[in-house]
Order: sequence, then structure tokens, then C-alpha cells
Amino acid sequence: MKNLLFALASALLLNVTVLAQTNLLTIAESSDYTKTSTHQNVLDFMIELDQDSPYLRIETIGNTTEGKPIPMLILANPMLNSPEDLMNDDRLVIYIQANIHSGEVEGKEASQALARELIKNPDSDFFKNLIILIVPDLNADGNDKMSDQNRTNQNGPKSVGVRHNGQQLDINRDAMKLETPEMQAVVSQVYNSWDPAIVVDMHTTNGSYHVEPVTFTWQMNPNGDRNLINYMRDKMMPLVSETLREKYKTLNCFYGEFVDRGDRSKGWISYASETRYMTNYVGVRNRLSILNENYVYADYKSRVIGSYNLLLSILDFAVFNKNEIKNILANADQKSLNRGLNLAVADSFALKYKGRPTPNPETIMTYEVEPYKDVNGRTRYKKTDKQVNVTIPYIADYYATKQIAYPFAYILDINDKRIISHLQLHGIEIKQLNNDVFLEVESYKISNLKPAERLNQGHYLNTVKGEYVVESKEFKSGTYYILSSQKLGSLAAYLLEAESDDGLLKWNFFDRYIVPQWGRNYFPYPVYRLLQQTEL
Repeated sequence: MKNLLFALASALLLNVTVLAQTNLLTIAESSDYTKTSTHQNVLDFMIELDQDSPYLRIETIGNTTEGKPIPMLILANPMLNSPEDLMNDDRLVIYIQANIHSGEVEGKEASQALARELIKNPDSDFFKNLIILIVPDLNADGNDKMSDQNRTNQNGPKSVGVRHNGQQLDINRDAMKLETPEMQAVVSQVYNSWDPAIVVDMHTTNGSYHVEPVTFTWQMNPNGDRNLINYMRDKMMPLVSETLREKYKTLNCFYGEFVDRGDRSKGWISYASETRYMTNYVGVRNRLSILNENYVYADYKSRVIGSYNLLLSILDFAVFNKNEIKNILANADQKSLNRGLNLAVADSFALKYKGRPTPNPETIMTYEVEPYKDVNGRTRYKKTDKQVNVTIPYIADYYATKQIAYPFAYILDINDKRIISHLQLHGIEIKQLNNDVFLEVESYKISNLKPAERLNQGHYLNTVKGEYVVESKEFKSGTYYILSSQKLGSLAAYLLEAESDDGLLKWNFFDRYIVPQWGRNYFPYPVYRLLQQTEL
């Protein structure tokens, strides 16, 4: 396998030494890595690239809260007129996204440089096998609120943007509720339209001390296809890591934090497993997803070049393994299409889950630490200059601890246009009954509903307890229902299951329907589960 990775090195290599060998420089390059791009700088850079190359097109996928355009670069040879052209195209689509948290800037700079270098060689194996989509500056509103008081712990550049968007919301917590125009644009204009096979989301860490400038991980929510998760864990991510280290000479490790800085033997954990995060959301859509987190204490130039090299390593893998990737994604889609039918293998949805160590431990190049007490008497740890390598469990395999069988269909006993539109925005197929019908269904009876004490992204998140009761119920003609047997069946279940940890009940979409004006009882949850395959 290692020989395979290096077989086409001369054809694929876009070495970092050529990053600045052109008149068109990114702001990072032209400032000798002391500044980062404004949104207008990004627009100007993209427009100049577009003027110089027939292999690049700019498409605006949406507008921010403050009205700024969100441009996406499309790189292809030959160029496509629209996503519909993919029907007869054998190339693999890859989507690269940066600056969702706009203080975390190196992905914005690296992805611009990548586009510039790719179009210099339109006959490369990259263009023969891939269609590459790049949004360098997703959070344009946050990007332009630059200050030297933002992310003061970050090792350059001096002035960067803020984490939140123009609504004061974190876009990377919005994948399920879709309240930000940026996430709405990505879901509708990228995921639903282009259906990328691989998604890369670029960030900067805030966590543990280590030497490696680049870290990354993969989708881990257990409601994504297990074969895809295992493919990332056992093949794609290890080989990308090897390529990045051996071919592009960039130290790297899988992303995480120490479970206990005082006792590192407890493990290295990737903890953000919910689908509100972009990476896990993509996984539940049955696609391959990579979270890139560059080391906050590494210098800015190292982070830009390191993340640039990571993107090349991912593209290398995609070229060499294009057909295999297409096959495993098709198999995952077919499994979802069979769900809830007699053809389906027994399948269940994880309501609760917990992380386990992956089959192979991870080696982290870290530092010895010294404990001390802060002003409140709590134990903290201070980094020393003594470097040490530790090989410890990597807790990134999440498995169900409570699960429920997928139904044949979910039936909505309400006609709420907001909820219907929300499901459709995700790309979920919705149908309506043509006649009145009595059906035996599971009804969720709520025994306790408790909102969180603290606001989270503008919501008091619900925690619900209850049980399903089988009943016969009449549903009127025109009632909406959602089949589990569709490509996005896992996503539909995640949004509609009553006890889902990131569903619409969790995010308050159903509050008005389940809490009466007076009294302490609750109305039934207005989403019913039809278990048996039924002609509707």
C-alpha cells in the first residue's frame, strides 16, 4: 500500500515550495504570514483566479446575515455547467470548507493557495479523477470583525475574526436546526445539489499541548453507516496520515484531547460526536467526512502549510481509491434504501452512545506538565519544555448504549409548514396520504420534559422521558409521512425520534404541540412510528 501511495508522486506532487511562485499571492503569503484575508481579499483573489483559468468557476451559494455573498470555487477539467451534469460523470466530488469559525484562519489561506496551484496543471490526475469544490470563507460576517483581542492564545496572525456569525450563532452547531443562512446554503447548494463524496471542514484547536501542527479525525456518530466509519478509521485516515508525514514531511496525529492531563494513560479522546457538528452530520448522510484541527500553538506559517499539505494528502487518497470510495458509498445508500423493507437486515437507531478506544492506539508527541492550583483551588497543569511521546488509547469509536428499531415510516400528525420545510431543506423525501386510513402505530407518551437551565445557541434544549404505546389511530388524507427507506433515512430518524440527542424535539421545534397551556400533563408527541411495511 505504501508503494501505491508513492507510485504517482511525480504527477501528483504540488510541493509547498511552489506555493508563492506566482504573481498572485494570498494575503498570508504576501504579508510573510503576519496577516489573514478579509472577505473582500478572498473575493478579489477568486475573481483573479477565475479570469485566468477555464478550469475554475465561481458560484455564489448564498448570502450571510449581513448580506455578504458566500462564494464557492468549482475546479474541474472539463468544467461542468451544473450539478445535473454529474449524472454521466465518473469523477469524485470533494468539498473543502474553511473559516466556519473565522478566528481559525489557516484553512482559508491554504484552500485559496490550493486552488491556485491546482489550475496550473489542468492535466493532472487530480483533474482526471476529481471535481473539487472550495468555500474558503464560510463565515464572512465573523471574518471581517477582525481584532487583535480575538483568540489571543493563538500563535498568529495578530488580528483575526470572531467565532460566531452575524446572528451571534455558531455555524458549527447548526447542522440539524439550520437557523443560519450559511449552513442553509451549504446543505441546500452543496450537499443536496453536488452530493460530495468527501467533505473536509478546517479548524484550529483549543486544547491539549502537543508537537504536531496538524491533526484530523473522521465522522464518528454511530448513526452513520458503520462500514463508512470503519473505512475511515482503518484505511483512509491512517493512509492520509502516512502520506502527510512521509510524502509531505508534515508531523500529524489524529485529533483529540487528553481525557486527564494528569494521567494521560486514560486516553486521547475525540469527544464531539453529535450531529450538530458538520463532520458528524455529513457522516449521517452516508458520506465521508474529515475534521481538520490545526494546532493553535504552532506558528501561523506552519499551520497554513501543514493544512495545505493535508488537503493534498486527502486528494492523493481520493485519486488512488476513487472506485473503491464510489462503491462503498453506493453500498451505504442501498442499505438505507432497503431500511424498513423486508429486504433489510435488522437495523436500529442509537438514542444514546458512548466512545470506546479504536483498535489501534495513537501516539502523541506531547510535553511533560506540572500541576498547580489556580485562585479557586482547582488543579491546573502547566506545560514544561520536556517533550515526551505517549502511545495511548484513542477514544473515537462510538457505539449505542440505548437503541430503537427503525420504523417503516414516521407519520406527522400536524401540518406545520415550518417543520415540513425544515425537513425538505435537509433533502429528506416527504409524502402525503391519499386517503383517510386507520393504522397501528407507536405513540410516544411523555412523562417528563425538562428544558436546560442555560441557553445554548438561542435554545433551552429539551430532555424528554417517556415510553412508546401501541395504538390504532386514524390519519386523514393529506397527512405527511416520511419513509425510513430513503438515502437520508438515518438523518430523518435523527430529526424525528423523540429521544434523539440532536432532533427537532430537542431543539424546541415541537414545544407548542406537546405542552398544554394549563396543567402538568403532556400531549402525545405528534410524530408516530409505523412499524410494519404498509401500502400507503
